[in-house]
Amino acid sequence: MIVPRSQPQSRDVSGHYDELDRVYREVWGEHVHHGYWRSGDERASEAVDALVDLVGERMEPEAGQHFCDIGCGYGATAERLATSYDVEVTGLTISQEQHARAEQRTGSVRFLLRDWLHNDLAEQSFDGAYAIESTEHMSDKERCFAEAHRVTKPGGKLVICAWLASESARSWEIRHLLEPICREGQLPGMGTREEYVDFAECAGFELLSFEDISHQVRRTWDICLLRLMKRLATDSSYRKLVTSSETRNRSFALSLPRLMLAYRTGAMRYGLFTFARPATEPGVRGESELQKEAPCA
Repeated sequence: MIVPRSQPQSRDVSGHYDELDRVYREVWGEHVHHGYWRSGDERASEAVDALVDLVGERMEPEAGQHFCDIGCGYGATAERLATSYDVEVTGLTISQEQHARAEQRTGSVRFLLRDWLHNDLAEQSFDGAYAIESTEHMSDKERCFAEAHRVTKPGGKLVICAWLASESARSWEIRHLLEPICREGQLPGMGTREEYVDFAECAGFELLSFEDISHQVRRTWDICLLRLMKRLATDSSYRKLVTSSETRNRSFALSLPRLMLAYRTGAMRYGLFTFARPATEPGVRGESELQKEAPCA
């Protein structure tokens, strides 16, 4: 696990997205996640939709089912999946700015301003769940997966898109790329593929598939950096944002070139996991049991 020296708390994560709300929306759009280029010819807006559609393909929803969006951002993903598959989606975010915009969406979606690690959702209340680039922000990843297992019905799927650290990352890549990316993005830790599988299996999930789609998503940061540079050149408010000592998250701009390089060296990977809660289980662990159990090694 790549862990920054200073550990962000949930308030730091929410503060990051609240403070940079305008930047995220103007530079990238209503989806707070990578784009996925199937052919390479797609526009950025088509690529971000394509990642949502890929998650939908792995979820295999049936009409009338209810799904949970863990870290829903502005709610665009939930709305697209709800419309495409005629399902209900409940999304959670800890950002007030994101929640306010998500609440404006229509259809079979609802949004909660709530920390996933303390979500208070009913056990087995969802037919499946997904998390697109939100598990990186979870300080307790074991509990993150345990909560997903708790609220998912037997037989339900958990699909996760995650930023991953390579097991073979070199010391200079860890020191100059991965650790700073964690600090600047308010990530408590960037796990590896093997660690994510361990977290999920410890919680009670089975791995159905893993796909490394780093090559198909990495263009995201080329586009973001180009757009940000144009904003900095033409908009004084952007220049103030990245230079003012009053901006707590001003170092975010430094992460863009780091992310580009981390993908190209292979130090950072982008993984798509599909897990399932077994349809039949020897026993179901309740919340009280989760609290008593020691974490899996």
